[in-house]
Amino acid sequence: MLRAFFIALSESRLLRGIAERSRFGQRTSARFVAGKDVADAIRAAAAVNQFGAGVSIDNLGENVTNADEARQSAKLYHQLLDEITSHQLHANVSLKLTHMGLDVDEALAYGIVQGLVAKAASMSPKNFVRVDMEGSPYTKRTLDFVHELHRIPENKGCVGAVIQSYMRSADADVDSLLSEGIRIRLCKGAYKEPAEIAYQEKSEVDANYVKLMKKLMKSGVYHGLATHDEAIIGEAKAFATRENIPHDAFEFQMLHGIRRDLQQGLVKEGWKVRVYIPFGTEWYPYLMRRLAERPANVVFIAKNLLKP
Repeated sequence: MLRAFFIALSESRLLRGIAERSRFGQRTSARFVAGKDVADAIRAAAAVNQFGAGVSIDNLGENVTNADEARQSAKLYHQLLDEITSHQLHANVSLKLTHMGLDVDEALAYGIVQGLVAKAASMSPKNFVRVDMEGSPYTKRTLDFVHELHRIPENKGCVGAVIQSYMRSADADVDSLLSEGIRIRLCKGAYKEPAEIAYQEKSEVDANYVKLMKKLMKSGVYHGLATHDEAIIGEAKAFATRENIPHDAFEFQMLHGIRRDLQQGLVKEGWKVRVYIPFGTEWYPYLMRRLAERPANVVFIAKNLLKP
């Protein structure tokens, strides 16, 4: 019920406008979004690197409406990659295809993302571009994009995908990506999808997550397990121990502003951790979807907003 509620909120233009203009909304975004521009994101990334975690930086935005907006988005990502190199950060980038113009011109979007992946692959050391997953109308197109980009020899290992465990197709999609050695970020999923294509019960989503998690951990490819669920994290750690999977064979991924104590604790235990750092003005749908993914975060966020 809560999950559906927050998904509905994420799609409300009226509430989004009110939230983004309100003082409370701005205070909320300041906690969970690094800021409005590249410099803010770079500062936040450097702070995370200081306690030993890596970073994935995402400029919030999606569904641009024209080619100029798509090119402007790409320009910002090129700047991000340059700043990561300049500041010698342990960081990569995440992007959405609709932010790069997929709804405007598929060839334009492909060319933009290919340019970014090629740039990441040419860096020293090589960097990485994560192509985020969006709603089900984009699932196949997104995965096809990633497969095509990864098949370019120079791009191998420098582009990856996201799989959502609530999708019934996730198991087959994971197998297809693994067959080509493509890196995966595994998350639970945060869009409203019908029962025909997506699990609706939390227990089903969690069970599929754990099943896929174990497959990824044993694959020999470096993947990211995106979760704040301590029970699942505990299961991953125990599975790694039982199967003799090295601590550095995969990474836990968590969100900026949520459970920094858990992030730092995992680092101290010797596990790899990457923090997903968003920045930009379009924070409202991002935050609502994160609450839809894990409604228990509502209590955590409320507690943190009450702190002085």
